[in-house]
Amino acid sequence: MQEIYSLSQINIYPVKSLGGFSVASAFAGDRGLQYDRRWMITDENHVFITQREIPLMALIGTSLHDDGIYLYRKQQPEERFLIPFEVKEGEKIMSGIWKDNCESLHFSQEADEWLSDMMKAKCKLMYMPDSSVRPVEANFLVNNEQVSFADGFPYLIIGESSLQDLNNRLDEKIPMNRFRPNFVFNGGAPYIEDSWNNMQIGNVLFRATRPCLRCMITTIDQETATVNKEPLKTLATYRNVGNNIKFGMNVMAVTHGRIQTGDTIYMQEAK
Repeated sequence: MQEIYSLSQINIYPVKSLGGFSVASAFAGDRGLQYDRRWMITDENHVFITQREIPLMALIGTSLHDDGIYLYRKQQPEERFLIPFEVKEGEKIMSGIWKDNCESLHFSQEADEWLSDMMKAKCKLMYMPDSSVRPVEANFLVNNEQVSFADGFPYLIIGESSLQDLNNRLDEKIPMNRFRPNFVFNGGAPYIEDSWNNMQIGNVLFRATRPCLRCMITTIDQETATVNKEPLKTLATYRNVGNNIKFGMNVMAVTHGRIQTGDTIYMQEAK
């Protein structure tokens, strides 16, 4: 009898490395979920910045509203800044993210100053327009898929049982937000997502690419920005493969459409 999996969370992170929010449904497109990581913060040399360099970024949340996306200080939500859903005009700048250089649009000096004050470092806020081209790694392409400002792939999925297994090994349990997944599902054994290949969520087809390689961002408390050794210290004892700690599965959408929490995840093929 085939195992039944159900989509329990859909998470969107509009600005790379800032806080995200959960939604009941979302459109799954080529570059990722609608609004996911179409914004990125860079230094003054136009190179991307994440919580790896500035853990204080964890204290900036995002929320979805009718008039756009609010950035806000988690500890003082009334301190907020509105950015639009998309930007069509602005200074075009080639921004660096890992090995890629992507066309991006500089939003505003006002946004730069607001974020610089929050992060205690000079920075710029950049938007990825539709004209920007950033392909998924060539080895994984099916239909010339693109990726937003996410690290390497448009989507990340993790099972609830995987986090539960990890938490059973930790002295202090951690929440799922340490791992920043787009999709969370229930059902199945811990790390069952490691074996997935082709799958369907609702009416949308996805293909697993490779396990997600974890970094020190997982050690940052997303509510306080404090840094610890866990969960990497424990994960290294049983999820270390070739000196890479793996947790969760990167995927990309082969077809596009709307998905919602509660959708059944159907396995079409396992590795």
